[in-house]
Amino acid sequence: MEARRVAGTDDDPRTGELRRAVARLRRDLAAHPAELPDRAIADDELASLDAMARTGAPELHRLRRSLLLIAGALGSVSALGPALTSVRAAIDQFGNVPQAGRGRD
Repeated sequence: MEARRVAGTDDDPRTGELRRAVARLRRDLAAHPAELPDRAIADDELASLDAMARTGAPELHRLRRSLLLIAGALGSVSALGPALTSVRAAIDQFGNVPQAGRGRD
């Protein structure tokens, strides 16, 4: 498992983008009327992502883990898809992400 810290400072635009994306998903999730059984998990992980972004040096593997937990907690709620995609894009900026269709054979 990758455990390196991602270099960052308060001036790092990646952390600002991550915080904005997390804030948007939090707002969309709070406004979503449906009862989601794992909403608390998503809320906790969004808070964790925001805290990591505020430190300025989030760990890439923790960012990705949180993203997986959030995606799993939200399931296929299409109304939250665009905001979740923004969070993923913000996390992707912190490291090399394997592209779809490329990897081990």
